[in-house]
Amino acid sequence: MITKKSGRLYIIGAGFAGQTLARELKTKAIFGEVVAFLDDDPEKIGRQVEGVPVLGPIRDVARLLRMNPADQAIIAIPSASREYLKELYWILKRAGFEKIRILPGISQIVQGDAHLIQTRNIDPQDLLGRTPVAINLKQSLSYLRGKRVLVTGAGGSIGSELCRQLLSGGASRLYLFGHGENSIYQIDRELRLLQEEGVGEKAVLVPVIGDLKDGDYMDYILGKLHADVVFHTAAYKHVPMTEENPVAAIENNVLGTENLIRAARKHGVRRFVHITTDKAVEPVSIYGISKYLCEKMVLKEAQDQSGNTGAAFMVVRFGNVLGSRGSIMPLFQRQIEKGGPVTVTHPEMRRWFMTIPEACSLVLKAGGLGENGNLYLLDMGEPIRIRDMAEQMIRFYGFEPEEEIKIEYVGLRPGERLGEKLWARDENPVPTPYSRILKVEFRGRAGGSETGFAGLMEKLRPICKFDPAQGDSYRNSELLRRILREAVPSFPDEPALPAAGGERRGSLSWSSTDRAVRPAARRAEGI
Repeated sequence: MITKKSGRLYIIGAGFAGQTLARELKTKAIFGEVVAFLDDDPEKIGRQVEGVPVLGPIRDVARLLRMNPADQAIIAIPSASREYLKELYWILKRAGFEKIRILPGISQIVQGDAHLIQTRNIDPQDLLGRTPVAINLKQSLSYLRGKRVLVTGAGGSIGSELCRQLLSGGASRLYLFGHGENSIYQIDRELRLLQEEGVGEKAVLVPVIGDLKDGDYMDYILGKLHADVVFHTAAYKHVPMTEENPVAAIENNVLGTENLIRAARKHGVRRFVHITTDKAVEPVSIYGISKYLCEKMVLKEAQDQSGNTGAAFMVVRFGNVLGSRGSIMPLFQRQIEKGGPVTVTHPEMRRWFMTIPEACSLVLKAGGLGENGNLYLLDMGEPIRIRDMAEQMIRFYGFEPEEEIKIEYVGLRPGERLGEKLWARDENPVPTPYSRILKVEFRGRAGGSETGFAGLMEKLRPICKFDPAQGDSYRNSELLRRILREAVPSFPDEPALPAAGGERRGSLSWSSTDRAVRPAARRAEGI
């Protein structure tokens, strides 16, 4: 949070966002005094705004500043490009600012809706990747006005950001659904604080603790909530973890989604937006396969709903997001803080990245414009080499790669590949009228063969749910993998694990003897 009193506050940017912050800070003098705006606009330089002088250009003025430890800079230019933010960051660092905060992107503070509580410490994700597209949330979310909206996985990285942005949608109720009590408590408290500070509109917030895997409960709770719209983000997402726990991943992601779809259909949900991943495209991992099957399931439901006027089941697919929990950015940060090394799987590994706020803004927009049975793909730009990201993060924290913080290549883990794909060979992405949202056209039946899919689901059930008549199948991960290999041609019989030096490395690469006993060990452990 902003440092207590005594410090001088410099607001970078004298536009509407900066002016709004200055007015608010006058009422909260405990956080210090706004002594100046810094701006590059010659029309503003030399004037006073809210009784505060506007100084500039920023680069020239910053050289003259003499900071004390309590002084802070707040970057209040929500429309700034990534390149400009990088420039500002290094100007401010060289000027001696140790504390630099930033307002969120333009999509979250449209129409002068900027608040001190929205500011946060600047971090690498603000400087990496491309400039996010600007979306007017209040306009994009008009389809949610007066509606009851359920977000599954509301305590996760994507789910929680969807909830923050949904505050601007005018929904009557916002249901925060999740399995983890603590994460749902945290997002519920955060949203209430945002509302207290004037962010968004006064939707009624309802935290809901529940488990997608419990079909009876999902039927009960959707019957009670009467949700109009569902955003389904909940899933087990960590590739190495789901490789080690394949049955749990399929049970939660696939059978859990089936329970949610069935309950949504029964209780009249009008819009169902399923969030998926590029790892579902010609998948090679358990996580990717689970999301691939979920895509098929939602699209099959859309086909079944085709006669139900007004109901829309759709899928939104995108790649990695910057800074999500458990992703490489928090890992890199922890590794840098302990002095390295920073571990990268392979020198040439690349991923598509998008900031969480931009991804969520586009998801919410697609949820409104989307039609029943469509799969939408977010335009991810160009893939980023993970090695380059590691080097940029090391420099962000004031070190030189290799000289001060080493980069160590550890090799691919099970379920990983050097590059991901955004669409499959039987898919064709085409533009829509909306920036960075593509529609995927299929060269075959989008939901796949109905009998084939139903047969696969029946094979998976006794592995995930105990059936006395098929007791040997329960939690049998080797049987699960065999069934999935037969159903999904891209799933390898034996995952390749090339290390940077050409050998297998890492704690998850076991010997042939270990592999032979591993499935039995998993079953014994109840995984």
